[in-house]
Amino acid sequence: MTRGLNRREFLELSAAAAGAAVCFNHRNLWGEQQKIAGSPLISPGCRRTRVRVARLYMGIPGCHWPKPTLDLKEEVAFYRGEFSRMKEDFADVDFPVDELVTSPAQAAAVRDRLAKVDGILVIQLSIGTWDILREILAAAQPTMVFARPYSGHEWVNYGELRRQPQGARMDCLLTGDTGQLAVAVRPFRAIHHLREARILNLTTRDFSDYAAAAKEKFGTEIKPVSLERMVAVYKGIDDREARVECDRWVKNAEKVVEPPAEEIFRSAKLALAFEKLLAEEDATVMTADCYGSMWDRTIKLPAYPCLGFSRLNNIGLGGICESDLRSAMTHIIFQGLVGRPGFISDPTVDESKGSIILAHCLGTPKMDGLRGTAAPYKIRTVMERQEGVVPQVEMRVGEKVTQAILVGMDTLRYFTGRIIGAPVGLEADRGCRTKIDVRVDGDIRKLWQNWAEGLHRQTVYGDITRELGFFCRFKDIRMIDEAA
Repeated sequence: MTRGLNRREFLELSAAAAGAAVCFNHRNLWGEQQKIAGSPLISPGCRRTRVRVARLYMGIPGCHWPKPTLDLKEEVAFYRGEFSRMKEDFADVDFPVDELVTSPAQAAAVRDRLAKVDGILVIQLSIGTWDILREILAAAQPTMVFARPYSGHEWVNYGELRRQPQGARMDCLLTGDTGQLAVAVRPFRAIHHLREARILNLTTRDFSDYAAAAKEKFGTEIKPVSLERMVAVYKGIDDREARVECDRWVKNAEKVVEPPAEEIFRSAKLALAFEKLLAEEDATVMTADCYGSMWDRTIKLPAYPCLGFSRLNNIGLGGICESDLRSAMTHIIFQGLVGRPGFISDPTVDESKGSIILAHCLGTPKMDGLRGTAAPYKIRTVMERQEGVVPQVEMRVGEKVTQAILVGMDTLRYFTGRIIGAPVGLEADRGCRTKIDVRVDGDIRKLWQNWAEGLHRQTVYGDITRELGFFCRFKDIRMIDEAA
């Protein structure tokens, strides 16, 4: 699978950006230079600040395992070399605490400095570190222990420690693959992204209870936006810039099927208005109540939001359908864990193939992330309304996917599968425009029998259940495999 933009590349691209009203440059969907308004993106889905990780090397001088001649400083130097080799994976990460800890007293001495980090990465170097680890865990921060083979025998107690209150926010990577150090920080990145996120919700509905719960649990801010303000921002967009954006979408589409040119133009202008509004609010995610309070026999906005939401997803921000705040939160988690956007869907089941068809009119070409290959798309109307403008995206057959939704603040429902079809030809005229047929890992009957908590789910490329598991453990979220 084509990887998304790595952290080093992202920082290089945004290095020239500074201050609160600067622009971020990268190659856009079609390879042209494009500016993203607002404060710089540090990594996909996150503005302003870098992830803060405490990196603690844990070892005992003069220990007999892995060998009596072990030099702790040489071990630390080895790992520093590995971090340098993988620097693109940590380009958005600061290590404000970065020390070799050789006694419980040393661990206790750094505890106050651990209070302001997103997570703690503990690298075990030798045997005899049990009391050091327990001192670190007393900081009650999300903690990932990385231990290569021969680093010590303490691992035999890690499973039990994870079941105890002191180890409730601890997990482990026991592996000789130092590339997994990058995996170790992913849940910390998602935690950071949620805390830094600001979601704009274009609606007249009251969502204050949900917003308060998200703020308390994750630090996420969800703000209302009025139709009047959105229209004013739209009117302030230069028509020439909107025409250029419109021409990009048309030029690179496989085909324009139904929408007239003027409707595509208005959709492109609204897309630029979404980006401008996010920049004004220093926000990263936009959603609109397009079938609710923003609907009156047709959309109240100057255009349907779909093209604009797809564009936000393409450029490392977030565009979410139907004021679905649960999907917005899940989108942020996906971007934090793997740097890729999600695809919201309305599913329908096909037991004959053991599959579930995930359908929504809005598709995102850059499902691989910013530097991934863009999928082909057609420009279509919204199927149910036979108006508006959406990119009908042909996603990649054979791709593993994870579908999930954050329910409330303490449950994540999910399942995985593989794309076996992308029925987006003109003859595939049932259901929403963008569709993927996913053969489920598990039992398709159990999936529909276990289904609860509404229709929408978010789908991301890749099997990311391991990363989700780490994140959910650190944030005290129960995971439910709906196909098990």
